[in-house]
Amino acid sequence: MGGPSAPITVKSLLDLDFINRFTRDLPADPETTTRPREVTGALYSRVSPTAVAAPGLVAGSPECAALIGLDPAELGSEEFARVFGGNALVPGMDPFAMAYGGHQFGHWAGQLGDGRAINLGEVRGPEGEGWTLQLKGAGMTPYSRRADGLAVLRSSVREFLCSEAMHHLGVPTTRALSLVTTGDQVMRDMFYDGNAKLEPGAIVCRVSRSFVRFGSFELPASRGDEALLRDLADHVIRTSFPELGAPPSGAPIPAEIYVAWVREVVRRTAVMVAHWMRVGFVHGVMNTDNMSILGETIDYGPYGWLEGYDPGWTPNTTDAQGKRYRFGHQHQIAHWNLTRFASAVVPLAGDVEALQDAVDSFQSVYTEAWTGMLAAKLGLPEFEEERDGPLAVELFRILELQETDMTIFFRELARPLTGDPVGALAAAAYGDGFEPETRAALEAWITSYRDRMAALGVEDGPRRAHMDGANPRYVLRNYLAQLAIDRAAKGDPEGVAELLEVLRRPYEDQPGRDEYAARRPEWARHRAGCSMLSCSS
Repeated sequence: MGGPSAPITVKSLLDLDFINRFTRDLPADPETTTRPREVTGALYSRVSPTAVAAPGLVAGSPECAALIGLDPAELGSEEFARVFGGNALVPGMDPFAMAYGGHQFGHWAGQLGDGRAINLGEVRGPEGEGWTLQLKGAGMTPYSRRADGLAVLRSSVREFLCSEAMHHLGVPTTRALSLVTTGDQVMRDMFYDGNAKLEPGAIVCRVSRSFVRFGSFELPASRGDEALLRDLADHVIRTSFPELGAPPSGAPIPAEIYVAWVREVVRRTAVMVAHWMRVGFVHGVMNTDNMSILGETIDYGPYGWLEGYDPGWTPNTTDAQGKRYRFGHQHQIAHWNLTRFASAVVPLAGDVEALQDAVDSFQSVYTEAWTGMLAAKLGLPEFEEERDGPLAVELFRILELQETDMTIFFRELARPLTGDPVGALAAAAYGDGFEPETRAALEAWITSYRDRMAALGVEDGPRRAHMDGANPRYVLRNYLAQLAIDRAAKGDPEGVAELLEVLRRPYEDQPGRDEYAARRPEWARHRAGCSMLSCSS
């Protein structure tokens, strides 16, 4: 056995090591203005953040700072706020905006790109890995079209908190390093109803190994630019998928590695969506330009957590009629999006049948991941389809009988199955407890569930420990985020800090913090920002 590993040395902001492989290796747009335009023959445009009036830190993530090798003490410095508010660059940064396209609500939208995101550069992390730092809301880029490239406080608070909340829930996700207010006012029409108003501006620094999306490949493929498509794919495979064993730069990548890469993207995406279903998360806008090539949750816009269990619920007001991105449809949309991605890289792999087989593996990977997670949610040692499938189907049918909070229900289900377990589960029911039909169905289900546990020899103590590790007590309910936004808008950042602290330990019972685990209050049912949201930033 070897000795203890060397301690990781954290660095100051000025000492971060920028390696910038994306801009080093890939072709750039020759024009450096922010003039809206079609960008061809290039994968990005160099552009700098727009200076703001008075950058000020609202919140930072010490864990994310440590992830990239930054001393968490740096978060509170004035220089940190200047850099991550867009007013300064540190040596080595090479800011740029990426070009990509995408299918939006099932329709090809052509060129999209980073319209309000600017990548500052790629930092070498403590283990030698690369981490891209990206400012969201830092000003115009060539891809902003008719927009201003800015973001407002409400959407930035939600993005910052959700990025970190999802990480602590164990869901693959991009991370968030900081949330900075700009001191500027930004005009936004929150619900696209003609009632635009000024709101406080803010910027989030997002962190990921890569911000490349499915749509990053769709755009050059749509233009027949195979050389650019290959450049991007080869870069992504070599930098983000080293386990595939691609030859070093300069040597061609064999067709079978492109197929293996697609299969791995399919696997990661399937596992990610299964995690969404496990915790009751709804992304809200699963366009192909909002799907990470790494299988990470990306672009936290009109997202939400299920309050009452409803497979047909979407948090996105734009999707309220068609409900394309509803909770129960997310795995099917992921599969559809993966088909678009695989279609884009056909020129590289050549073998359409092999690519189709890779995409078709989605369902089996997803089913295996989801049933494994469902077993944990139910406290089962493993999921046996013949015996446990009907049990699970009946439970989800019952949860739809009346408005029942998914998060609270599964957490309470872990309690001992003695006495009146259905009475304890009533804490999850909205209104005045369970109605007679629901209660009768649950009593019958609990009997079957108790019998199943007895047959497996599973006792209440181990069952509860198993379930509490899969069923969070705390999730980022939209109304909780809105309360933190309200305080931040009045100059009080403590609401964001307090909520972040709770979300850092979502599976633990935290004494004195019951209000963060409560059902959505009635006043929040229809209040703006507390239920459905728009894509407005």
